[in-house]
Amino acid sequence: MRMSSGFGRTLREAPSEAELTAHQLILRAGLARQLLAGGMALLPLGMRVFRRIEALMHAELAAIGAGEFRTPVVHAASLWQQTGRYAQYGEAMLRFENRNQQALLFAPTHEEAVAELARREVDSYRQLPSLLYQIHTKYRDELRVRGGLLRLREFTMLDAYSLDADWAGLDAVYDRVALAFETIFERCGVRFTAVEADGGEMGGREPREYMAFSSSGEDTLAVCQSCNYAANSEVAVRGQSAANDDLVPAMSEIATPACTTIAELAAFLQVSEAQTAKAVFFNSEKGLIFVVVRGDREVNEIKLRAAAGVSVLEPATLEQISAVGAVAGYASPVGLSNVTVIADHSVVGVGGLVAGANRSGYHLQNVVYGRDWQATIVADIANVEAGDACPQCGASLSLERGIEIGHIFKLGTRYTEALGATYLDPQGQAQPIVMGSYGIGLERLLQVIIEQHHDEKGIVWPACVAPFDLHLVQLGASATVSDAANQLYQQLNAAGVSVLYDDRNESAGVKFNDADLLGMPWRLTVGERGLKQQVVELRNRATGVVDTIGLDEVVTMIMMKDEG
Repeated sequence: MRMSSGFGRTLREAPSEAELTAHQLILRAGLARQLLAGGMALLPLGMRVFRRIEALMHAELAAIGAGEFRTPVVHAASLWQQTGRYAQYGEAMLRFENRNQQALLFAPTHEEAVAELARREVDSYRQLPSLLYQIHTKYRDELRVRGGLLRLREFTMLDAYSLDADWAGLDAVYDRVALAFETIFERCGVRFTAVEADGGEMGGREPREYMAFSSSGEDTLAVCQSCNYAANSEVAVRGQSAANDDLVPAMSEIATPACTTIAELAAFLQVSEAQTAKAVFFNSEKGLIFVVVRGDREVNEIKLRAAAGVSVLEPATLEQISAVGAVAGYASPVGLSNVTVIADHSVVGVGGLVAGANRSGYHLQNVVYGRDWQATIVADIANVEAGDACPQCGASLSLERGIEIGHIFKLGTRYTEALGATYLDPQGQAQPIVMGSYGIGLERLLQVIIEQHHDEKGIVWPACVAPFDLHLVQLGASATVSDAANQLYQQLNAAGVSVLYDDRNESAGVKFNDADLLGMPWRLTVGERGLKQQVVELRNRATGVVDTIGLDEVVTMIMMKDEG
C-alpha cells in the first residue's frame, strides 16, 4: 500500500478525549476514528490488523474441528423471553419493533440463537458433539463507553458454541477450546492469565475469564505467585485465618459520641479498623439484608448477591434500617431477630470486636460472634485485599489490574431446556443438549496488543499481527531514488512480503517519526547516499538495530529475517 494514496492520516498529538496510551496511539496512527459514542470506524491500517487477528482465530478454531457459521444480528424477542434473559439483560439490550410491530432486539450475545438452531437441526445423539463459531457483530447499549476500543457499544466477537450429549463431552471440548484461546493470545503476543470469574447473566458452571495484564485495566485480579490460583476480585476468596481462642471479657457498652463511621470510631477508641465490625444495609427482592464485615473490609456485592440468593441490591433507607430496630451509624446485629443477617468470615473466630449498640452515641466492646450474636448466613462476602492468604496454598495474594479479553462458560442445559432443544439418546429418550459458550472481543484484543507493545515513539507490533511486514521509506524525490524504491516495492510484493510504502513528499524526519509511530516490524530506507554505494538500511523496530545490505540482497535478507 502506498501512503500517498492511502486513506487515513497520522496525528502528531492525540485528541483530548483519549486518556489511555493505547487509545492515543490508535488515533495517532490512524487505525480507527470515533463516529459516535461507542461506535468506532476501523480505517485501512486498523482493518489489516483486525484481519490478521481473524486469520489466527480461523486457524486455531479449524485446528480443533470447529465449523464456521453465521447467525443474524437482529433476534426475535420471543426467544429471549423464553429463556428469561429479555428482562434480565436490562437496559444494555437495545430493543425495537419492525413495521409489523414484532418485538426485536440487537443481539448482545447469541446463546438463544444457537439453542434455537440446535432445536431445529439436531434430532439424534448421532449428530453430537458439534462445535460452531462465528466472528460477528454484537451490540450492547453500554451505560458508559470507555478507552477507545476497550468498551464499545457495537463490537466484533469471536463466539464459539459447543453442543454435546452430556457433561463429560462438554468438559472435554471446554478444555480444547480453552487451549485454542490461549494459543490465539500467545500468537498475538499478549501476556495474560486465566482467572475464576462470575457467570453473570450467562449462567452455567466454571466461568473462566482471560485477563491481559494492564495498569489501565478496570478489573482487579487476585493472583498467587506461589501456585496457580488467580481470580477476578468479584469472586476471589481468601484463605481463612486460624480461630482466636483467647478468652474475651464480657460484652460491655461504651460511649462513642459523634462516631458514626468506622474511621471516627477507630480514632476515638485508638484501635485499628480491623478491631471493629462494620454494619452495611441493603434492600433486595427478599427484603432488608443486614451485612456485617470487619471494619477494614469492603462488601463485595456480587458475592453478597450469591450468598443471599438475590438478583438486586440497593442501599437501604433510614426508615428501613430503623424499622428492624437498628440505628444508622451505630447499628449492631446484637439483639436483632427480625432481619436477615449475613456475616463475612472476617468477623467469625477473631475474638472480640467493637460493634454498634443500636443506640445513638454508643458502641459495644468485646463483641464475639457465636457468643453474643448469630448470623443467618456466614459466607465470604468481602473483597480480597493484597496480602490475604491464598485459599489454595496459604501464600500471600497480590492484586493486579487486568483487561478482560475472553470468557468461557459451561452453560449446560439452561438455554436448550428453555427452548426445547433436545436429542434422542440410544434408548430413544429425549434429552436436553448440553451447551458451552466461548468468546473473545476482537477490537478489545487489538487495543490490548498495543497496550502491551509500544514505546515512547509509538506502536511496536508483534510480527504475527502487524498491518504490514515492512515499512519502505523513500528519502528524496529524485528519479534515482524513486526508481529504486519502486523496484524494491514491486519485488517485495512479488515475493509475498506485505509492504507499506511511504512515497509521500515529506521530510525525512516526518517519515521516520511516522514509521516509528506505525510500528511495522522492519523499516527499509532507500536514499541518495546509500544508493551511491548500492546499499539500503534495514532497521528492526523492536530492537533499533540497523543493518546495511546490498540492493541485490534485499528480498533474500528480508525473507530470511521474516522467517526467523
